[in-house]
Amino acid sequence: MKYNDIRKTFLEYFESHGHKIVPSASLIPNDPTLLFTVAGMVPWKGILQGTEPAFAPRVADVQKCIRAGGKHNDLDEVGFDGRHHTFFEMLGNWSFGDYFKAGAIEMSWDLLTNVLKLDPARLRVTTHVSDDESTEIWRKVAGKDAIRLGDKDNWWSAGDTGPCGPCTEIFYDFGDDIENEDDRWVEIWNDVFMQFDRDANGNLTPLPKQNVDTGAGLERWAALLQGKVDNYDTDLFSALIGATEDIVGVKKTPENIASFKVIADHLRAVGFAIADGVIPSNTDRGYVIRRILRRAMRHGQLLGHRGALLSRLYPALVTEMGVAYPELGREEKRVVEIIQNEENAFADMLQNGIKLLDNEIPKIQNNILPGEIAFKLFDTYGFPLDLTQMILREKNIDVDVDAFNRAMAEQKERSRANTKGTRTLWESQTQLPGTDDATKYAPDENMASHVLAILRDGEFVQAANAGDAVEVALDKTNFYGTQGGQVGDSGEMTSGTMTVMTVTEAARVDNIVIHKGTLVTDMRVGDIVKTIINKSVREQTARAHTATHLLQAALRHVLNEDVEQRGSKVSPDSVRFDFSFGRAMTADEKQAVEDLVNKWIDADMPVTHEEMSMTDAKSRGAMALFGEKYGDTVKVITAGDVSCELCGGTHVYHTGEIIHARVNKEKSISSGVRRITMSVGSLAE
Repeated sequence: MKYNDIRKTFLEYFESHGHKIVPSASLIPNDPTLLFTVAGMVPWKGILQGTEPAFAPRVADVQKCIRAGGKHNDLDEVGFDGRHHTFFEMLGNWSFGDYFKAGAIEMSWDLLTNVLKLDPARLRVTTHVSDDESTEIWRKVAGKDAIRLGDKDNWWSAGDTGPCGPCTEIFYDFGDDIENEDDRWVEIWNDVFMQFDRDANGNLTPLPKQNVDTGAGLERWAALLQGKVDNYDTDLFSALIGATEDIVGVKKTPENIASFKVIADHLRAVGFAIADGVIPSNTDRGYVIRRILRRAMRHGQLLGHRGALLSRLYPALVTEMGVAYPELGREEKRVVEIIQNEENAFADMLQNGIKLLDNEIPKIQNNILPGEIAFKLFDTYGFPLDLTQMILREKNIDVDVDAFNRAMAEQKERSRANTKGTRTLWESQTQLPGTDDATKYAPDENMASHVLAILRDGEFVQAANAGDAVEVALDKTNFYGTQGGQVGDSGEMTSGTMTVMTVTEAARVDNIVIHKGTLVTDMRVGDIVKTIINKSVREQTARAHTATHLLQAALRHVLNEDVEQRGSKVSPDSVRFDFSFGRAMTADEKQAVEDLVNKWIDADMPVTHEEMSMTDAKSRGAMALFGEKYGDTVKVITAGDVSCELCGGTHVYHTGEIIHARVNKEKSISSGVRRITMSVGSLAE
C-alpha cells in the first residue's frame, strides 16, 4: 500500500466513524514556545487543554511535522538509520470530550487488523501500570495481555501541572531476524487519554471533559505495509532517491546511501517549510531550515555533485506529494526561487571556508581543530559548527567544541556592547547625504549605487572583509527601510556576477537607509554595487500590508467606527495590529472580521497607489495613523470602496493577490488597546 493510499484509507476509515476530516495545519505553529509543528497534537493544544472550544467532537487529520530544532531535534540522526526524519507525517484521530478509552482502542485495533490486515500475532500493546481499564479493554477487544509500564513510557502530561493521563501504545514486530530489539519492535500507534488535571502537589482530579490524542507515523506504517524494514526503501523515498540519482549522476550504494537519505529527507523539510512561509535566515526557524538545506547540499557534494540540487529536486517532491498537499504546487515558483538563492549563497560561502580549512588542516595536532579556527569559520564565512564537524569527520578530525563555545560567548558580549548605540552612531554622521530611495516601490535592479559608509563592530571603517557583520549606507537604494510598521526588505548587493553582501534587513535612521547583513567579499567606501531585493519576501510583505488595511476596515465595520489603529507590525505574510477597543472580541466577532476580509480578497478589488497633497487626501477621506507626522505630499492607498489610508508602505495592486487571510489571536496589551494577529497568503491556507 503506497503513501497516498495509506492517507486515504486512514481518513476514510475515521470519516466513516463520525470524524470531521481536516487538512494539515501549517508547519509554523500558533505557539511561541515552538519553532515548528513537532507533533500531531500541536494544532489542537488549546482544545486538548481546555483553553479553546472544540469545533467538532471527533476529528481526523494527517499533520505535517518537523523535528529539527531546539529540544525536538532529530537532525544529526537523519541518514544514518532507517527511522529518523526531520520532516514526517502524523496520522491522528481526536476525541474532544466524545469517545474515550474503549472507542479509541476498538477503532485502532479494527483499522490495523481488519482494514489493513496486519497479523495480530505481530502486534503487542503497552499500558500504564495504573490503567486497569485500558488493560481490560485490550483483553476484550484483542485478547491480548498488555505489557504494563511506568510514567516514562506510558504517561503523558502537558507539564508539571495541568492535563495529563495514561497512554497505550501499539508495537509491530518486524521479525526475529533483527537482533536489535528497538529495530525489531517499532511503535506504530499511540493513544493518549487525557483523563486528569494535576495540581502543584501532584494530586490528580478527573477532568470534566476527557479527550483522546492519538498519533501514528505514516513513514513507519508505509514500511510495514510495504514489507520494508527501512523507511527509506518505501515508494515515496525510493522515488525521491531515484530523482536524486538522475541529477547527481551517481547510483546509490551501501557506501553512499546515507547521503541519498539525507537529501531525500531534507528536500521534504526544506520544501514544505518554505511553502508554508518559512524564509531561510540566521535566526529561529529560518536558521534551522537554512542549516538543513546546507546539510543536504554538502551531502550532494559528497556524491560529487556541484551546483543547484534541492531546487532541481523540488518538482519531484511536487509529483510525489502535491496531490495530498496542494500548497507544494501552488507555491512552486516561489519555493524554487528561494532555494536557488540559498544554494548560490552557500556555494560562495563553502568555497571560501574550505580554503581556510585546507590551510589549517596541515597544522592540526592530535586530530583536533582548535575551537578558535572553527569559530573563525563561523564568524567570517558563515560556517555552522555542525558543517565544519561534518567536513572534518570525513578526515577523522574532531573540533574543540568547548573553545568554540567560549569564542562564541565572547563575540556575543562584544556584539551587545558594539550594537548598543547603533542608531546614535548613524545619527552622528551628519555629513552623510540622505539615501535616495525613490525606486523602492518599483525596484530597478540595474541601478548602480555608491557605498557611503560602513559600520563594523561599533566603528565606521573605510574597508571591511568577507565574513564581517556590517551596516552599510548607500547614496541610493531600492530597498524599503523599516518604517511605518513594515519590516524592511532583505536581499543582496552584487558587483558583476558576484554577491558582495547578503542583506538581512534594511532599516531607516532619519533619511538614511541602512543595509544590515554579512559581507561575502571585501568592501570599501566608494565601491559601486547593485542592490537586489528578495522579490518573494517583498511580495509576501506587500500582501500582508494591504491585508492590514482590510483588517482595519473590517474591525471598524464589525465592531464600530470608533476603532482606531494604535500600531502595527507587517512581516512577510503576517500581521500584528493594535487598535483602540474596550473589551475582548467574541469568537463570532473574530470570525465575522475574518470572513469580511476574505470576502474583499475574493472580490479581487483594485488597489491604487497615488501621491497627492495632504489637503486632497483629507478631502478624499483618507485615514491617517494616530500620532503619525506627515509631509505636504502623501501617498494614499485605496482598496476598492472599502479602504482609503495614508501609507508609505509597499502594497499589492489587486486584493486577490493576498490569496487568503486567517485571524489568529486577539488580546489586551494595555488599557483600552487590543492586539489582533492575522496570517495571510500561504500561511493563512
